[in-house]
Amino acid sequence: MIVLPAFDVQTRRENSCTVIRVKGELDMSVAPRLRAAIDRVLAEPGRPCLVMDLTEVPFCDSVGLGIMVNTLTRVRDSRGRLVLALAPGMIAHLLTITNLDRHFETYGSVEEAFGAFDAAA
Repeated sequence: MIVLPAFDVQTRRENSCTVIRVKGELDMSVAPRLRAAIDRVLAEPGRPCLVMDLTEVPFCDSVGLGIMVNTLTRVRDSRGRLVLALAPGMIAHLLTITNLDRHFETYGSVEEAFGAFDAAA
């Protein structure tokens, strides 16, 4: 029997940014939970500074990919910044084969993502 990890979304403020940590498979059945968390973060006033931690997401379907693209568009429209923290694997490969890796700023960990924010400041 294969046991899949439970899906979980957590948000936290760190300095002037928000980290959305996603854990588990990202597919159409859990997409509304992630979308709601993103909506709450982007409803806050000011330019969004957002790190999506996807290092513990082993699978992402087209709905999950759509959420990432929509989030990037919304953040850019608000003149903010979105950074993805990705482990090597499925999501990094998915971004590459769809040529979306050219549009997303990605790092191997949340710490590396914050390092990029610090370097730009």
